[in-house]
Amino acid sequence: MRVTQTMIADRSLRNISQGYSRLGELQDQLSTGKKITRPSDDPVVAMKGIAYRTNLTEVEQYQRNLSELYSWIENSEDGLDHANSALAQVRDLVLRGKNGSLSPEDQQAIADELSQIKEDLISVANTKVAGKYIYNGTAIDEAPVNAGPPIVANINTDEFNISVSNGVEMKANINADNVFSQALFDTIQDIEDSLNGLASGSGDFDTLLDEVDGHLSSLSAERSELGARYNRVELVEDRLAQQELIATKILSDNEDVDLERVIIDLTVQESVHRAALSVGASIMQPTLMDFLR
Repeated sequence: MRVTQTMIADRSLRNISQGYSRLGELQDQLSTGKKITRPSDDPVVAMKGIAYRTNLTEVEQYQRNLSELYSWIENSEDGLDHANSALAQVRDLVLRGKNGSLSPEDQQAIADELSQIKEDLISVANTKVAGKYIYNGTAIDEAPVNAGPPIVANINTDEFNISVSNGVEMKANINADNVFSQALFDTIQDIEDSLNGLASGSGDFDTLLDEVDGHLSSLSAERSELGARYNRVELVEDRLAQQELIATKILSDNEDVDLERVIIDLTVQESVHRAALSVGASIMQPTLMDFLR
């Protein structure tokens, strides 16, 4: 086959054009830090990237869910701690109320203090976090305790679950009926009525003291269960953090370029491109007059 000047020139131009294309690709990788800028550059990398990014997005969503779970548990613990202190005060007031030498004015003062504690417990029972009642199970839009009078505790005990991993849900709420039950408010009201000398009060302070102790015991048991659940949440948080690191690394390995290698490749390609330009210029330089000499 006869090789003509045109064929040599065309081939040189094609090689130079391919060199420009390769230079452009390397410059894109260097400026973006990514192996591809469009799916057509490498469909395999693009498809894997979608799957890896979806996995990372799921992990990030679970971490946001975990933050909400922490909020519920920490606010629940804070409320239980406050309720425990309030019930301890109620117990002290019952012990003072048992003293038969108290004047009617003293009993009235204790009853007034007890009434304030009762209102405080109602306020704690109706705690809202982000617009949700955290002590009313899945009925998050309804207050669990109606201040009345009379006081009515209508507590939903269903579990409010939050998804923290694929197929794994954790209970966010406590069983508030073990803490802010109707029996608790009935006991406090009975103590108050007894101190006020009302017929509705039983006047049996020993029995009332036992009832208060029972409510304190139920509250302590609920706090223990909540503490154990908090420990598990911390374990889930650690696992999600590890999953995020792994997912980020896999995504980076799939999409991110090795900058050092790209810089080297770009330097080599620039040298090759300059050489191609130089050779092409010397090949395409002769004219018809050069051949006629």
